[in-house]
Formats: sequence, C-alpha cells, structure tokens
Amino acid sequence: MADSGHGPLSGVRVVELAGIGPGPFAAMLLADLGADVVRVDRPGGAGPRIAPEYDLTNRNKRSVVVDLKSPEGAVRVLDLAERADVLVEGYRPGVAERLGVGPEECLARNPRLVYGRMTGWGQQGPLADTAGHDIAYIALTGALGMIGPPDGPPAVPANILGDYAGGSLYLVIGVLAALQHARAEGGKGQIVDAAIVDGTAHLTAMIHGMLAAGGWQDRRGTNLLDGGAPFYGTYETADGGHMAVGALEPRFYAEFSRLLGIEDGAPDRNDPAAWGALRTAIAARFRTRSRAEWTEVFAHSDACVAPVLSLREAPAHPHLAA
Repeated sequence: MADSGHGPLSGVRVVELAGIGPGPFAAMLLADLGADVVRVDRPGGAGPRIAPEYDLTNRNKRSVVVDLKSPEGAVRVLDLAERADVLVEGYRPGVAERLGVGPEECLARNPRLVYGRMTGWGQQGPLADTAGHDIAYIALTGALGMIGPPDGPPAVPANILGDYAGGSLYLVIGVLAALQHARAEGGKGQIVDAAIVDGTAHLTAMIHGMLAAGGWQDRRGTNLLDGGAPFYGTYETADGGHMAVGALEPRFYAEFSRLLGIEDGAPDRNDPAAWGALRTAIAARFRTRSRAEWTEVFAHSDACVAPVLSLREAPAHPHLAA
C-alpha cells in the first residue's frame, strides 16, 4: 500500500473493513488527514448505499472486494493488516472473531497494529449483542432527552450526535493516541474499543456537572443552553425563516437587544420568572421582518445572532465559502 503523500498522517496505512455510518466516517477522517486507506468491501456492498460519486465518506480511499466468508477471505485481510498501521471495523461483537480477522489474529501478524473497533453498545454489557441505531444509543445516555421543547417530544438530531460525535470522533481520537504509542520506542499495538453509547455519554460531562451543582434542571427546554433561556434559542421571522440567538453574555445581550429594538422596556433577562414575557417580546419583534432583513441588521455585530440556513443554503454563505 502506498501513502497519499499529503497531510500529517502521510505514510500511515489503514485497512477499513467496510460498514455503514460511523466506521466509514472515522476512516474518512483518517484519509482526510493523509492516511492511505484501503476499504475492504464485501461482495454486494455493506448495506444502504448511495451512488459512489455522492458517497463522501469514501473520499480519498482505495477499495478492494473480499468475501470474508470464503476460505481465502480472512487470509487476504490478514495480509493487509500485516502491512498496515491501523485497522478499523464496525461489526457486532464477536463477528470479526468468527470471520477470522479479530484482534488476536491481526495482532499476531502485526504486533504494532492499532485495531479500532466501532460498536453501538460496546463489546460487553446487557445490550452488547442487541441491534441498534443512533437514536437508541443517544436515548439511553440522556442526551436525546435534553433536546427539544418542554411541551413536545425530544427532537431527533439526525445521526450526528451519536454516530459521528459520540462514535467516529472518539474512535479517531483513540486511534491517534494508540498510533502515537505504537510508534514510540518500546511501543506496541493495541485495541481501541469505541462505543457510541460511551462517547455520547461522555459528551454530556459538563451538563452532568451542572446538574450535580444545581445549575441544570433535568427537564427539556428549561435551562440556559437547551432553549429555556429566551436569549439562547431560535425565532421565526416574517417570511417563515428562523434566526438563531446566542446572546448569553451581558455585553452580547446588550448589543442584541439594541439591534433588535427592545432595549427599552424589555423584561429583565436576569429574572427567570420574566423569561416567558421576554421570549414573547423577542418573538414578536422577529416576526416583523424577513430572515434576510434580520440577517442584515445583525451582520458584523457581536450580538451572536445568525440565520438558520438549510443544507443547500449553507455552502453558499460567504464565511463558509471563504
């Protein structure tokens, strides 16, 4: 396998046992950083697929098709692992072992290999062998229960929070740390076991601290950062668009209230009992102009206000384009 020649991971060789969701995304990040990633595809594909030209998680990768259920399949993967620095797999617990490409077999061939595992529930525990998807993993961590209005069901954040933040990013962090160790004098390879439920739970660390300190209510839409505060949330505009407001600090809020036109006579933001009235006043003002008009009002200010853009709109925003 040849390295890509670009990026901080240039020269690092990665074998990805193809799957769906967080595993491919993690391997994509390694490839983006310059690693030479060879994706081992199964005959017929790994599951739900989109046209290759649109599958961004496979960018910067090379591919080889291997039938791991055939007698020679495991041998081909072990040959790749022997020459690799990292292997990434996202099977259910025990599947890689049954296929003959588990950590024991791979590390026997390559003692310095970093063997990265991506699962939803982890390798052990009551739910380890149970099927699941992002929404179930984040539901059990308490993270899903924090998102959404107080008078409605939890809002589903696509599969970004669990699969990619709690899963892929934690796997990549672990792989990079293990790779650093493996390449140090006297270092050796090891297994990096990343579970989406673990990573997502870890993402709630600050909130748990606030909850223990009495600074967070265990109810949706009642806190400083979950839409409970009227100066941290979204508001509808006259044309049906929305503006996002994050005017937490007093000086940013002063700029926000001035530009919005409510600095005189608005309910006290420091009094939670007045938050309902303040939200009503802010909402009424935002409904008087279009999203584009409010975007212009708050442009280049420190009010911490931004238009809520769609996926198709976002790439054309001047800052993202730049």
